[in-house]
Parts: sequence; C-alpha cells; structure tokens
Amino acid sequence: MNLPNRLTLARIIIIPVFMAFLLLQVPQGHTLFAHQDVVAAVIFILASATDGLDGYIARKRHQVTVLGKFMDPLADKLLVSAALISLVQLGEVPAWIAWTILGREFAVTGLRAIAAADGHVISASKLGKIKTVTQVIAISAILLHDWPFSLLNIPIGQPFLYLALVFTIISGIDYLLKARLLLRK
Repeated sequence: MNLPNRLTLARIIIIPVFMAFLLLQVPQGHTLFAHQDVVAAVIFILASATDGLDGYIARKRHQVTVLGKFMDPLADKLLVSAALISLVQLGEVPAWIAWTILGREFAVTGLRAIAAADGHVISASKLGKIKTVTQVIAISAILLHDWPFSLLNIPIGQPFLYLALVFTIISGIDYLLKARLLLRK
C-alpha cells in the first residue's frame, strides 16, 4: 500500500476517535478530555487536510491507484457524514441540512456507480471541490464555535453551512446533468 492510500486509510480510521472526542460526555476534571471539542476540531481539520495531501502525493509520485480512487471519496463522505450527524445530535446543525448534504452525496455516488458500470467516468468538478471546501470550513468553524471570529462576535460557521448547502445542491445538479445521457439508457 502506497503513502497516499495510507493517508486515506488513516482518515477513515481516525473517524471514531474524532467522534469520541466530540460526543463522549466525560466528568469534569478528566484531563484527557479537558478541551475535547477543540481536540475534535483539530482531528477533523487534520483529517480533512489529508484529503488534498493524499491526492497531491498520488499525482506527483504517479501513484494513483484503483484502490485510492475508490477509498478517497469514500473517506471524504464518511468524515463529513460523521461530523454532520454528530453536529445534528449536538444541536449545532439542522437535520434537514445534514440530510440534504448526505442525500446529495449518496445520489452522486450512485450516479458515478451507474456511469462506471457503463464504462464512463464522472470526475470531480470544480463545483464539487468548492462544495467540499465550504463544507470543511463550515464544519470546522462550527466545531470551533466560530473561533477566532467569535472574539469579534462574527459568526462564520452557520453562514458557511448555508453556503456549503448551496454549493452542495448546485454541484449535485451539475453531476446529474453530466450523467443525464447515461440515465436515459
């Protein structure tokens, strides 16, 4: 297994650790979980950063593999899904927004599977990449309670969440339009 695939696998493996720090209720004074929300945010941000890093390394070293092409988007979807579902549980994200974002992810994954079965590849678009970046910014800001912008009383997590929702919908429509010929068959 090459380095890019190891980074992707690490992103999947770290998800339960992220969720433990975010969701476990530990009695006050336990030092391991003293700032568990900050630790969860750092884990999420670092895991999200490996997404770009693994792709960069794979392309740079000519180590793009079939396994990597499968695992990378799966790891992204698992990480974002875990974060959104956890944030719904914590009351930080409305369930309808999480459902819309996750529904789009399932739909696009299905479209890509149909296209692949027919020998076509629907590659990631710029809109999809913007969607991912806005989702990561929104989730990170919500996890950090808008810090450092909260010092100035400027909320950024929720506005970015709605921006991510817009890009999620637009990029989903874009994928649907790209796959429309395949769907007519």
